[in-house]
This record gives sequence, structure tokens and C-alpha cells, in this order.
Amino acid sequence: MMESARTGQATAETGTRVRAGERDESAGEGRLGIAELGVEPGERATLVQFSSAFCQPCRATRRILDEVAALVAGVRHIEIDAEKNLDLVRALGIEKTPTVLVLDAAGRIVRRAAGMPRKADVIAALGAAV
Repeated sequence: MMESARTGQATAETGTRVRAGERDESAGEGRLGIAELGVEPGERATLVQFSSAFCQPCRATRRILDEVAALVAGVRHIEIDAEKNLDLVRALGIEKTPTVLVLDAAGRIVRRAAGMPRKADVIAALGAAV
């Protein structure tokens, strides 16, 4: 549940840890763009997923984020291989996969969750970005 977003507490259903508004000033002055992501971000918001090759929850997270991106106009899902992008992983403090960052149109991180999110929580988190 995104209600726990401001506290950083684990959600009851999935154990996903969600934190609001975390930004890392060393990563593009708190913004992520094409240089960091490797592709153009979404027009209204971007769902950035950090994954690893043998991460089973990453596959389910990919499906959820793809579905949400297809539902909401101007939202793009970008998956980043954490093992191949260690500098970015370290700069952003990514500690496990999957980790999902919700970026607004300017590329600022407005929400972050570690673990597999629920579809409803992703949709709610997009409200902070669009």
C-alpha cells in the first residue's frame, strides 16, 4: 500500500518497501534522463525497474509495470539490468532487485519501492508523478 510511502515501512501484503521523494543528488542532480536510462523517458512519467538475471520477482514486476504503462498515456516502463549498471545502482542506493523508481516528467524520483509491487500501488504512485 502506498499509504506507507512517507514512512518507508513495509506494506502488509507484499513486504515491498516504499519511500517517497528520495533523490540522489549525485545522479544527474537528482534527475534521471536519457544519459542514465539509456533511452528516452516517458512523456508524463517513467517507471524504472532495476532487475537481475535470476530474479524471479523481477519477471512478475516487469509484467505489472508493462500493464500499467499501457494503461496510462505518456508513461513508459524502462528495465535496467542492475548487474550491468553498477555505477548507477550504487549512485541510487539500489540494494535489491526488483527496485522500482517512479520518475515525474522532469526525471525526478518521486517514489521508490523495493520488492514486487502490486498493480494498484503502482497506479497510485503514478499520481505523485503526473
